[in-house]
Amino acid sequence: MSTTVSPELQVEVAERFRTVRQRTLALCKPLTPEDMMVQSCAEASPAKWHLAHTAWFFESFILSEFLPGYKLFNPDFPWLFNSYYRSFARFPEKRLRSSFSRPSLEEVTDYRKHVDEGIERLVDGGPEPEVLKRIELGANHEEQHQELLLTDILHAFYTNPLRPAYLTFLNEEKESGGLNSEQGSGHPASLKFMDFKGGLVEVGFSRPGFCYDNELPRHRVFLEPFALGNRLVTNGEFAKFIADGGYGEPELWLSAGWDAVEQNGWRAPLYWNQDGENWKLFTLQGEVSLEDAEAAPVSHVSYFEADAYARWAGKHLPTEMEWEVAAEGQAVGGNLLDTGRLRPARTAGNGEALTQMWGDCWEWTASAYLGYPGFEPLAGSLGEYNGKFMSGQMVLRGGSCATPKAHIRSSYRNFFHPETRWQFSGIRLADK
Repeated sequence: MSTTVSPELQVEVAERFRTVRQRTLALCKPLTPEDMMVQSCAEASPAKWHLAHTAWFFESFILSEFLPGYKLFNPDFPWLFNSYYRSFARFPEKRLRSSFSRPSLEEVTDYRKHVDEGIERLVDGGPEPEVLKRIELGANHEEQHQELLLTDILHAFYTNPLRPAYLTFLNEEKESGGLNSEQGSGHPASLKFMDFKGGLVEVGFSRPGFCYDNELPRHRVFLEPFALGNRLVTNGEFAKFIADGGYGEPELWLSAGWDAVEQNGWRAPLYWNQDGENWKLFTLQGEVSLEDAEAAPVSHVSYFEADAYARWAGKHLPTEMEWEVAAEGQAVGGNLLDTGRLRPARTAGNGEALTQMWGDCWEWTASAYLGYPGFEPLAGSLGEYNGKFMSGQMVLRGGSCATPKAHIRSSYRNFFHPETRWQFSGIRLADK
């Protein structure tokens, strides 16, 4: 086995590393130091912690192992910014992350610079293939945290009585009119169902390049014929479910879902607020009326809400395998983080083909998050990345308006507990 890598691959990985690291800092530019300390719900983390933890990943799993003579930036950081890798080091309770007033933001920024310099030295020195694989893993890990940073800030600003906007547009080009500002007004494409013949199919990652261990191995499954909705369920359509008393009909809900409705007082998706007879939705661009967003996909619903809506509509949620078969071969594009919209948008499709498979909202599936036949986690502490969460969670597919384009693919498996609502999670219906 070769222990060297081509100069072209070195350049490619180094550039990807730099691009990802710079984007994280760019996403933090609209934030004040006070914003970056907020941890407003159990699922969220402060932005400052995201900055430190993503540096921790590169330091802990790459620099400390592969860069000769590397010196830790701070001997306390390996445990302080560990997230959940129990075989690596102890770590503070997640709920305490908002108490990390020290180290300062300046020190965390210096930590990132220290780590970046180390990675640059490692790449310039002609690294072995395993190093480049881990840098790619670290870049993908940081892209996950870029999405988490945005969803965490959305929740933090929602809990702020002033309800501030994060940012109208991500850069000056988009602010000058590069995007359609009517993100959810107008009429959506007609909801139609696209037929798929099913049969014996292969699923799982198959192309050259990076994937997570939970996308492997590629294997065969048998699917009955199925049909998928050509677009995501809209805010306007979900409002009809609310108006029809959907949150008050226990026969529409799974038992655990009904418990969640009663215990949490759910009466609408997260970030919906009733103003008299009208609804308003809170977004990263501030508060908007339902009227201005009714054609955009409904977002921030739990698996339980997605399942109940599907039952109310006389349909069901697709399995993750059905979704993957439908998406495989489609070029990745659409309303992802790179567009700068930062909220789900009305489909541009005419109703005659599948749309919104990428971006806008993560799509809940009817599939529990489990390992594929023959699944093997990565060796060592990195094996804790995905495998240990294969219990009590449901799979989502497709990415969201906060997912980087370079991060997503048809075999990508996201997963959350079924009551989770703080992510950009939406609904695609299935039939048959």
